[in-house]
Amino acid sequence: MSVAGHATAGLVSTMGRATTSTAVISAAAAVGGKATAAAAAAAESGGGANKFQVQTFNAISPDGLKKFPPASFMLTGSSGAVPEGVAPEPHAILLRSHKLQPEEVGTAVRAIARCGAGTNNVPIDEMTKRGIPVFNTPGANANSVKELALCGLLLAARGVHEGITHVKETIVPNSKDNTEVNQKIEKDKKLFAGTELMGKTLAVLGLGNIGAMVAESALALGMNVIGYDPKISVDAAWRLPNSVKKMPSIMDTMAAADYVSINMPYIKGVTHHIISDEVLSVMKPTCSIVNFARGEIVDGAALLKRFEAGHKGKYVSDFGDGAVQKHKNFICIPHLGASTEEAEDNCAKMAADQVVHFLETGTIKNSVNFPSASLDRQDADHTRLCIINQNRPGVLGEMTTLLGSMNLNIAQQLNTSLGDIAYNVIDLQDFPEGPEAQAVQERILALEGVLSTRIIWTGSAQEGPQNFLTKGCVS
Repeated sequence: MSVAGHATAGLVSTMGRATTSTAVISAAAAVGGKATAAAAAAAESGGGANKFQVQTFNAISPDGLKKFPPASFMLTGSSGAVPEGVAPEPHAILLRSHKLQPEEVGTAVRAIARCGAGTNNVPIDEMTKRGIPVFNTPGANANSVKELALCGLLLAARGVHEGITHVKETIVPNSKDNTEVNQKIEKDKKLFAGTELMGKTLAVLGLGNIGAMVAESALALGMNVIGYDPKISVDAAWRLPNSVKKMPSIMDTMAAADYVSINMPYIKGVTHHIISDEVLSVMKPTCSIVNFARGEIVDGAALLKRFEAGHKGKYVSDFGDGAVQKHKNFICIPHLGASTEEAEDNCAKMAADQVVHFLETGTIKNSVNFPSASLDRQDADHTRLCIINQNRPGVLGEMTTLLGSMNLNIAQQLNTSLGDIAYNVIDLQDFPEGPEAQAVQERILALEGVLSTRIIWTGSAQEGPQNFLTKGCVS
């Protein structure tokens, strides 16, 4: 992959591109000193050379893409071509279901945002090693998934799916007219008699944004609701209705349930096949499961064993499962959980907002591999320096000592960490311009453990996508 910029002592830089006025002159020179209207207009608008490039994969909601200010952002990839004369050098990636490969992430990329809650299509571990935050959009599609979960409960309870199939494939082809169709519909209704949800017990596994909404709606339907979530946050706990009973273990939860709604995230090695043979063994024989979270959470082979032993409950999901795919008790629908116009708009808007705020202010919100970080701007004349480093003792001290040795005063600072990554937002007074500014960054980047440095804003140095140094390389 070609990465624009120059390398100095093993460092990748995206500093020092032409300013708008230089771009106009270059456009004019390209046509013998007289710029065409199109060339001049493209140059005057920055032509993309002084804008953040956001590469999109998949079809992203237009309402979400409008969140990128056109004066400072340009959209490439599935959203548009890179303008002529501008290096294809994305600074951020926005995607939905595309399975992102490490080689698709260039050294200029500062952020990746997934329009949705799940990030299993992004190589998180590799991006963390490179010092690239990966954002998601928890809660943006919650109502859409909640509504489908309620639909799944009704499909499991009322024989609707089986009844529709019977009418279309058996009654209609074998009836001479509509009168006979109606007679058979009336006669065969007893074949698909179901049960009501009211008074039944729903177990909600995972009590985040979606789980809380499912619980609240189930209560409105007259169900008894129990919940299990060993990692529930304080905010999530506050959102839950008081009548939701918290259960001590997943085994106790499954044993008490008439219906189960799976709303937990998929975490490899943690929730993979957490609905195991042991867990399934304590279910009531009529218990039904709806899963609009991730298919890998349920052990399909173990569930098939239950079905073959006479389990009467249903399994409803928008994920295929090779083990139970052909079993009559498995109701598999297309992956529709977040497939509504509203959910796609909300996810794209949230993802775009998070990318814009990170690139323009250094703010981190809803990252799956970086700590949350927000530091209000206090003085327009201060320069903001963002530093990403490995989370280990001594690195922060070395950075602040180095800045002090260069007579740079720290006006305010935020240091936070998550796992192996530490993130620093530092506002500095009297920051130098041009080559001296880059020299400061290079000295910081040379410290062991520092992964990247970035100037966000300054009263002197040029703002925009420039001023980014990283040790990262495409692997």
